[in-house]
Amino acid sequence: MLDTSALEDLKETITSRRPDAVIDAQIRHGQLTVHVAPSAVPDFVEFLRTDPSCRFTSLVDVTAVDWPQREKRFDVVYHFLSMSLNTRVRVKAAIREDEIMPSITPVYRAADWFEREVYDMFGILFAGHPDLRRLLTDYGFRGHPLRKDFPTTGYVEVRYDEEQKRVVYEPLKLTQDYRIFDFTSPWEGMDHMLPGDEKKDRA
Repeated sequence: MLDTSALEDLKETITSRRPDAVIDAQIRHGQLTVHVAPSAVPDFVEFLRTDPSCRFTSLVDVTAVDWPQREKRFDVVYHFLSMSLNTRVRVKAAIREDEIMPSITPVYRAADWFEREVYDMFGILFAGHPDLRRLLTDYGFRGHPLRKDFPTTGYVEVRYDEEQKRVVYEPLKLTQDYRIFDFTSPWEGMDHMLPGDEKKDRA
């Protein structure tokens, strides 16, 4: 059984000292997750970094989760590490699609590229970011690839044109239709429906 007593103490410390910011705190799978109001995030992570009982000096990651059917569509998720406590904490803030998150770059300089990636992949804006522009896709890229309503094929294809001697963008042309993986029939050339099915007759 995993000993979570240290996490329970940390949870109690955080919730008692920052009731103004903490909406909810839970321990699951050996990790503490704290839900925070979006506007309170910069001040709250400053508390996590500087408070002697926390000292979460390392920002490990900033990412997001898309819940298209939810009113507050996105969870912006932060992961922190405290080497002095030898533990991690996850901070979540739920926002609407039209809402802007405050940047935490004044607190953690390492958030710079993390927030740029979240903007690029999900389209979430961060107020106060020093240079918020795309990081992984091209400048003219359309859409945000990690949103769940983004088509798996994208909107355009990019290729190098030998005649024009440059990269060109063209509307996407699929070479074949999608296959339907319903597992009701074997693929062409296969003797069995799924790997391992051949063993069922060896009784």
